[in-house]
Amino acid sequence: MAPRGRKRKAEAAMVAAAEKQEKLANSGEGMEEATVVIEHCTSCRVYGRNAAALSQALRLEAPELPVKVNPTKPRRGSFEVTLLRPDGSSAELWTGIKKGPPRKLKFPEPQEVVEELKKYLS
Repeated sequence: MAPRGRKRKAEAAMVAAAEKQEKLANSGEGMEEATVVIEHCTSCRVYGRNAAALSQALRLEAPELPVKVNPTKPRRGSFEVTLLRPDGSSAELWTGIKKGPPRKLKFPEPQEVVEELKKYLS
């Protein structure tokens, strides 16, 4: 006879996952302005330093745009910069996932991303 606890745990996990997805979907609905999202892997300190320098450059160039760093759990080895528009669409400003080795190719120069941002905002 199978233990009873497993089935309930599996159902509870499925319900929790569904609620989490709904919460994430609803959090973007009320967005009235564009947002820049930087997703970087937390396994290496180099990622964090580059993300901090990039977010600072973006805030200096476009102070009206909010910049969020890792709003959700980042993927392993990722470094991406995305512009989320108020209409729900998104534009990828930089992705370093497929770049490298060497590792330094994964990280953009802040000025490159600022130039891409200006293209999408104008």
